[in-house]
Amino acid sequence: MSGTAAKPTITMIDNTDGKRIDLPMMDGTVGPRVMDIRKLYGETGHFTYDPGFTSTASCESKITYIDGDAGVLLYRGYPIEDLAEHSDFMEVCYLLLKGDLPNATQKATFERDITLHTMIHEQLTRFYQGFRRDAHPMAVCCGVVGALSAFYHDSLNINDPHQRMVASYRLIAKLPTIAAMAYKYSVGQPFMYPKNELNYAENFLHMTFGVPCEEYKINKTVARALDRLFILHADHEQNASTSTVRLAGSSGANPFACIAAGIATLWGPAHGGANEAVLQMLQEIGSKDRIPEFIRKVKDKSEGVRLMGFGHRVYKNFDPRAKVIRKAAHDVLSELGVHNEPLLEIAMELERIALQDDYFVQRKLYPNVDFYSGIIYRAMGFPTSMFTALFAVARTVGWIAQWNEMIEDPAQKIGRPRQLYTGHAARAFVPLAARG
Repeated sequence: MSGTAAKPTITMIDNTDGKRIDLPMMDGTVGPRVMDIRKLYGETGHFTYDPGFTSTASCESKITYIDGDAGVLLYRGYPIEDLAEHSDFMEVCYLLLKGDLPNATQKATFERDITLHTMIHEQLTRFYQGFRRDAHPMAVCCGVVGALSAFYHDSLNINDPHQRMVASYRLIAKLPTIAAMAYKYSVGQPFMYPKNELNYAENFLHMTFGVPCEEYKINKTVARALDRLFILHADHEQNASTSTVRLAGSSGANPFACIAAGIATLWGPAHGGANEAVLQMLQEIGSKDRIPEFIRKVKDKSEGVRLMGFGHRVYKNFDPRAKVIRKAAHDVLSELGVHNEPLLEIAMELERIALQDDYFVQRKLYPNVDFYSGIIYRAMGFPTSMFTALFAVARTVGWIAQWNEMIEDPAQKIGRPRQLYTGHAARAFVPLAARG
């Protein structure tokens, strides 16, 4: 037995028949050990019950790591704080897709390749006319992204690495165009075509707020803040929308359909709609003098009032993204001279109180990224309905990176969760005439 260490296992004993099973333990690069239960059902006839899969690893991944207790978020090993401070969104896109940061030549080539895919098929512009003017931008984005598979037949073969690459570039490039056009359609303004000389965030601002009759002037502070928001939202491990993209992709669905499924999931108020919910909360508060009463209701569980934008399901201490974007929020408000916007004043006062109140400090209910992102988007001029669409623009690269990783994973199988059935056992059919 020449010195090879035995792999660690955990032994389970079935109390009904005394049967033992040894389950292998798996180690990641960092993070807790994982119990491999793939053979559990086959050897014992039992499977696990884990609503929401909060204690289950559904895949192996090298892309993103989160330590919720320590407030750590890493993209391919790089702390999110370093990337937000020193990098830009295109560089982060390359990192998530390729695994490493690019050199100068690789970055320039990648940016050029993405830029050349920013326009959408001209027939798709007429697709928008089928929607009502008051349609939610996420409904439009979901429909248009799903329709891309009807226009780009040359990048649907998921078994061809080149076609997967082309589809990946197209989705990252076209999402800002699609989202901006959704906004333009809702306000009755003409679509603005992308400009190749602008960077990713600048181009999105141009397509959203520019008009044909005059040149749109890029505010560098605003563009940089938007770029940082895109970085902070680019990926977040196996969240609901990412898991949906992987689940849809496990069936062999084309990449455009998978990303449309991710957009639909992101739309939920418990996921990507959280920053929209923050602004709705601020509107309900109404004025700064009503904040103490609102805080009282939050503390009184019988009131059923929720504090939106504070705390996080994964981060039990603080959201590392919030520390980055808090400064950007104040920079943008200062740059744009936003001093008398009532909702923003309410938000800043609510932040001040929450950071000093022992009730929130003891429960580690710190402002999260959704609290600050909504404030920034509002200051930039985005309507509340666009907040989740902005999230989708940023998260597309993460979805694509995770989808590509899943396709290349030899252990990947079509998703098929089990269930704990609690319905009727087998029953005899009673003819209609005999039923009472």
